[in-house]
Amino acid sequence: MKSAQSILLLLVSITYIVSGCSEEPRFPEITDDYCAEIEPMTFEKFSDQFPVLADTTNSETGVLVLEEGDISMLYRAWLSDAAIESIDIQYFIFTADNIGLIALDYLLRAADRGVKVRLLVDDIMVEADADELIALDSHPNLEIRIYNPIANIGKKLPQKLFTLVTDFSDFNQRMHNKTFIMDDQVVITGGRNIADEYFDYDHEYNFRDRDVLLVGNAVNETKQSFEEFWYHPLSVPIETIISVSEEKINASGKFEYLRQYACSPENYWPELREKIQNAPALFNEQIESGEFIWTENVSFISDDPGKNDERGLGGGGISTDALIELIQGANESISIQSPYLVTTELSQQLFKDAIDRGVEVKILTNSLLSTDNLEAFSGYKRDRKTLLDIGVQIYEYRPDAAIRFEVMTGALQRKINFTPTFGLHAKSMVVDEEISVIGTFNLDPRSANLNTECIVVIEDSTVSKRLYNIMEIELLEENAWQTTLAFNPDKEAGFKKRLKLWFRGIVPESIL
Repeated sequence: MKSAQSILLLLVSITYIVSGCSEEPRFPEITDDYCAEIEPMTFEKFSDQFPVLADTTNSETGVLVLEEGDISMLYRAWLSDAAIESIDIQYFIFTADNIGLIALDYLLRAADRGVKVRLLVDDIMVEADADELIALDSHPNLEIRIYNPIANIGKKLPQKLFTLVTDFSDFNQRMHNKTFIMDDQVVITGGRNIADEYFDYDHEYNFRDRDVLLVGNAVNETKQSFEEFWYHPLSVPIETIISVSEEKINASGKFEYLRQYACSPENYWPELREKIQNAPALFNEQIESGEFIWTENVSFISDDPGKNDERGLGGGGISTDALIELIQGANESISIQSPYLVTTELSQQLFKDAIDRGVEVKILTNSLLSTDNLEAFSGYKRDRKTLLDIGVQIYEYRPDAAIRFEVMTGALQRKINFTPTFGLHAKSMVVDEEISVIGTFNLDPRSANLNTECIVVIEDSTVSKRLYNIMEIELLEENAWQTTLAFNPDKEAGFKKRLKLWFRGIVPESIL
């Protein structure tokens, strides 16, 4: 049986690695000059636009929760255009799809203005060709580094398989952090990666996700974490990983492709440009309305790079310890959103102890219909009854959740009959309606022991009550099924997906 499991694991891993690879050129030639009619966007320095942001103490942090993918996207674009000195970016997934290509164009335009741009991406989920990345890295103001580059960039399939078989532990040491830092003044962090499906622009499957924008004290903590990752030996300059000829790089041609792609009205609708131009006014409205608030007790917490590099599949981490402490300190309620829910004896005991002392524990996760990860769902299914027996209230997301019309407000939804599958990707927790957590941490052993993760802990009742109320809405029957010992929505999925899930059932639980 172990042999069969190993073979299956190998096949699953191979599929995971190569599925994102494409033999089609990323940057084909564009002959039309779409940029000729586009007026360049101009913004004042961020701090000059909002003097109110300076009227605070050094210990305070401004907080704005970004529920809508469309707003989270346009704020990244606005901040990229408003940057004067630096843009530091750290992501697990960076895909050269529509959102990814337009994001790269923004970064290139910032670099052209003299802004120092640093992009750190985990190796395993970069969906872009190596030579194209080298072309971007050739810009004097744009530098790309790859975290733990042993599985993907610059590696041929035999090398990938050899690493997977001989160095499985290191292969699985991934950087799951997600941060966007502009001029050391503003941070956006949370669940979203850079790809269409995180910003409501995929035609088949989109994530319900959550970010938080921070100004002030917590920006310093985020910047310090980025620097630790950037200069860690696991973060390798891409120019040292692969070797590409000058002819193949053709940086000027590829830069021009990105500019023309982003200028094309087919790829980047004019109404989106107008919304981004109006982003400062929107942000000012959110300041005046109280959506953006100042509070003192905000902490950015990140695992160290190289987390558990000597302890393999166990060991926990800084973010894990922080979440355990919060759960142990709960007195009344714990509300959690996690797209992947794979529990261990430790997490089950934490929930049991909380429930035994009178704490209500609610968890919203994906249903079989809404999940994008059958391996993780298989792990959840194994322990679902155990969690219910403990007394955890479990809800599973509907793929047609009604709330999608409130949190998916981008131009794509208004342009076509937009009804893709909707899946949960937000990773959030509210404790006692007083403390809220927004970050990258999934409730599973991978986040606890393998991936580096980052979370923002906000000890503020106003922010926490707002987040709690939104999470409660998502538990309503039009958004989620409540799973009980007598009912779960698995049967609502088609036979094909249930069969795929059955095959995942033979993968060892330790791998999930």
